[in-house]
Amino acid sequence: MRVDQRVVIRRVVGAVVSAVLMMWAAITLAFLAVHVTPGDPVTAIMGESSDPTLRARIEADWGLDRSLLVQYGMHLGRMFHGDLGYSYVRGEPVTSVLFGEQLVTSAQLAGCALVLAVVVAPLLAVLTAGRRDVLSRSVSTAEVVVASAPPFWTGLILIWVFAFTLKVLPVTAGNEFQRLILPSITLALPIAAVLAQVMREGIERALEQPFALTARSRGIGATSLRLRHGLRHSLIPAATLAGWAVSGLLTGTVVIEQVFGRAGIGRVIVEAVTYSDIPVVLGVALLTAAVYLIVTTLVDLTYLLIDPRLREETA
Repeated sequence: MRVDQRVVIRRVVGAVVSAVLMMWAAITLAFLAVHVTPGDPVTAIMGESSDPTLRARIEADWGLDRSLLVQYGMHLGRMFHGDLGYSYVRGEPVTSVLFGEQLVTSAQLAGCALVLAVVVAPLLAVLTAGRRDVLSRSVSTAEVVVASAPPFWTGLILIWVFAFTLKVLPVTAGNEFQRLILPSITLALPIAAVLAQVMREGIERALEQPFALTARSRGIGATSLRLRHGLRHSLIPAATLAGWAVSGLLTGTVVIEQVFGRAGIGRVIVEAVTYSDIPVVLGVALLTAAVYLIVTTLVDLTYLLIDPRLREETA
């Protein structure tokens, strides 16, 4: 076996092409979805007015009087030039709506939750892998409960315990860091629970391999064996879930921001769906798909670093 640069190049090109095609598919599906769902964006723009002349002018200004195929072509053309259009409701560019203060707030929440999940999941997996004691069973049971529970229920429980009963963490009072703790924990817990289960299974499979027996015969400790050998073998299945984890963070902020009364992209999404603000809905779908595809493409390329065998070909 030998490392072949052509294998790496083919893998990179294939990942990029696949991401581009999937992005086009996501844009198309989102466009069709928002146009077949009930709701009239013109009515949302007009408000209480019923003037037919005003309706005709709005339809002409926004291109809503044209065929669906023409609107789709115009939409693709704007996407190609980086123009997401204007919000029907807010009357401002979609890029300003999505990439303003709301996105920063949601990104802070998602980033903190991701850090917590990345720290907690490997820690739980290493501490409990290969063990059959009370601690391991308790942790496994808690992971199943947390992963299965609705996020809003988990958030309400945390609010009741830490804000109302113990009164150690605020919900709306305090500084930004204090207000960020409970939402971040709520968002991170289900993702950390699933990742810990996957990583624990990967570590336990690694501990059953012949190299683990050889390492034990050399006197390596159980914890060192899990950290130095088992943890690395659990990274591939864990990395496979990275796309799901990131998309879960993005969609989870919608619910969590509502539960904790936080401003962010979640409020923008709720408003856009409520008032049939099609450009904003399409912009959110594009943003979510872009983040998901970027992460999954990076994960696909990360496999080349985690497993050197993927960079080799048979001589």
